[in-house]
Amino acid sequence: MLTIKGELGVEEFYSIIFRDETIEVHEDVIDTVQKSFNFLKQFSENKVIYGVNTGFGPMAQYKIEDAQRIQLQYNLIRSHASGTGNPIAPKYVRAAMLARMNTLSLGNSGVHVSVIELMTELINRNIIPLIYEHGGVGASGDLVQLAHLALVLIGEGEVFYKGERKKTVDVFKMENLQPISVELREGLGLMNGTSVMTGIGIVNTIYTRRLLDWMIKCSSAINEIVEAYDDHLSEEINQTKKHKGQRSIANAMRDHLKDSTLTRKREHHLYTGDNNVEVFHEKVQEYYSLRCVPQILGPVLDTLNMVEKIMIEEVNSANDNPIVNVEKQQVYHGGNFHGDYVSLEMDKLKIVVTKMTMLAERQLNYLLNSKLNDILPPFVNLGKLGLNFGMQGVQFTATSTTAENQMLSNPMYVHSIPNNNDNQDVVSMGTNAALIAKKVIENGFEVMGIHIITIVQAIEYLGVKDKVSSKTREMYDEIREIVPAFEEDIIMYPYVNQVKDYIINKEN
Repeated sequence: MLTIKGELGVEEFYSIIFRDETIEVHEDVIDTVQKSFNFLKQFSENKVIYGVNTGFGPMAQYKIEDAQRIQLQYNLIRSHASGTGNPIAPKYVRAAMLARMNTLSLGNSGVHVSVIELMTELINRNIIPLIYEHGGVGASGDLVQLAHLALVLIGEGEVFYKGERKKTVDVFKMENLQPISVELREGLGLMNGTSVMTGIGIVNTIYTRRLLDWMIKCSSAINEIVEAYDDHLSEEINQTKKHKGQRSIANAMRDHLKDSTLTRKREHHLYTGDNNVEVFHEKVQEYYSLRCVPQILGPVLDTLNMVEKIMIEEVNSANDNPIVNVEKQQVYHGGNFHGDYVSLEMDKLKIVVTKMTMLAERQLNYLLNSKLNDILPPFVNLGKLGLNFGMQGVQFTATSTTAENQMLSNPMYVHSIPNNNDNQDVVSMGTNAALIAKKVIENGFEVMGIHIITIVQAIEYLGVKDKVSSKTREMYDEIREIVPAFEEDIIMYPYVNQVKDYIINKEN
């Protein structure tokens, strides 16, 4: 069991969201939340506090009578639970719940302690609020998506429970759970923030790192298959560039290939002085998709690391409005709910994932085009040329999916549309950005799955499974458990989907 103390890292998210680690909230956090609630309740008695005794957004000019304060919170939640489209997948919703619980635990929101307690129970019991993809503009945070979370916390709406979609009231009855106590600003406190886009964003970074690891494996393996010269991966050449990402990628590939018997030393073949020919029949240098991998994946790694840093900063920040400061006995009004940080980082992430997908597609094309590689039959066809088709069919899928990623990589960050009676006149579209990045990452795994199957088929044709590095052999054996070596044409889509599922779920 993990103890939540108001500071979460990627490791904690991974344990809770991917490994279903249960959580408890440290008593100091409960104490902090209680003090924040007590202070705001006392402080707001004779003052105008947005969202406590005023309307919301452009209707903040309207004073709310004391007797209607609680109804105001219920009205906000119910009216804004207006999402449409597909439900967000449970893993991403749980990440959003954890993100929201953590920011509310900082004591800057003035919510009742029952919010923290019930959210902990929902996470531990895997009761997942129904939250739709469409609805968030990412200005006052994820208002619409978080309204669906708040709806469940007041005992209404729907949840996913043991794989089925059920009414919240029925599940609460089965699990003996009580809705939260709405006493001050619990509606606004739950809804005003960036937790859905951030939760999705953190899961996106975890999957992107996994995708990058597979891309490194594939890039290393293809260099083996074609018996490339290894100096483009050398420490000497890569240290002449100052970028940490490039150096890390080159180092990872050298480690992958350290026991390969296929990669070649340039000094053994081209630096011997015995080159009195007019035309070299073998390539002096490889195509860029093989030779420039550290320079291509280096920026991917550097960007991923920065995106992850920003996501963790956001999840450990107060992204609410107004902000309660118990220490200074003050309430500050501002815009911490604005999602521009997340929106920009998600756009960056999807761009580098698309570049990774493009690299995989080009390496795949290199293997499939016999005129380029000079060592493999067309489409790595192990059967009879003309009669059989090998990997020809799945290349169309890889090309199509890569093209979709290229289109989806246009930024959301600059697509602000004013709304809310122009109160929200500059918005982030951060939730859209995070969800589109999620789609781009899933597409990346599809292309990568096809690429890996092709690499394994190439190893089969060349008969080099005992000559490749131990890490490539491990990958070969893993995929062979899923996809058989085939000469006759087989129905491919079940194998592609199985390999995709395997690589997206395998812990590195």
